[in-house]
Amino acid sequence: MATRQTRTLARFMMTPSVVLLLIWMIVPLAMTLWFSFQNYNLLMPANRSFAGFFNYIYFYTDPAFFQSIANTLAIVLGVLAITVIGGILLALLLDQPIFGQGIVRILIISPFFVMPPVAALVWKNMIMHPGYGVFADISRFLGLRPIDWFAQYPLLSIIIIVAWQWLPFATLILLTALQSLDEEQKEAAEMDGAGAVSRFIYIILPHLARAITVVILIETIFLLAVYAEILVTTNGGPGYASTNLAFLVYRTALLSYDIGGASAGGVIAVVLANIVALFLMRAVGKNLDR
Repeated sequence: MATRQTRTLARFMMTPSVVLLLIWMIVPLAMTLWFSFQNYNLLMPANRSFAGFFNYIYFYTDPAFFQSIANTLAIVLGVLAITVIGGILLALLLDQPIFGQGIVRILIISPFFVMPPVAALVWKNMIMHPGYGVFADISRFLGLRPIDWFAQYPLLSIIIIVAWQWLPFATLILLTALQSLDEEQKEAAEMDGAGAVSRFIYIILPHLARAITVVILIETIFLLAVYAEILVTTNGGPGYASTNLAFLVYRTALLSYDIGGASAGGVIAVVLANIVALFLMRAVGKNLDR
């Protein structure tokens, strides 16, 4: 009886927070769904009318829609490749006894705490600028012509900036997992004649499998909504070359003032993000069950 009363009291005390959380999540989603079926433009707010599925059809037939999806996938896959591979290499390096190890770890982790707009401004004006950026100075020193990164390789530039921000996160997670590896296993493999490559493939990499899966899952959820870096650097251009789905929704809402179309795009983006998240959650579950 006491246990049942305790559970009832616990549920009663949790109810306000659960209700608040549901309101916080459901009300914006419900309003977005409602506006997605409305012909609603901020320039003519009084002329709002029911549009049915017109906004979805309009957003789906937008020439930039499929390109934005391709750009979104390119950003996610490119950043994941750089952060996972680079994170493993940095974790292996930081796991070794080196001089000033604590300072090196702080310096490597620090980019993760830089706000995305600030990081984008630093890369745009101090590193990738074709006139006085660091890359331009290096190119001129080597006798090469400086590259206008954001004009010639806009999507690659976004991938590099975002990967620079998320590499410390991957390194920290993978380093934590690497330090939990039993040293006796590596010593036993070394005594049996296993080389560094063999130890990495058969001991270290399987041990890091779960951490790699977690890094991929968490990063993917956030990378699907990359926005600030694109706004500050390329503004989605040239054309739609660096426009992802999140930026396309912003462009539709705040540049075209089309709230109905932007809401439809937001719903599509939420559906696609949930599909990706569900796929990754199942992959994580299979990995953790092994």
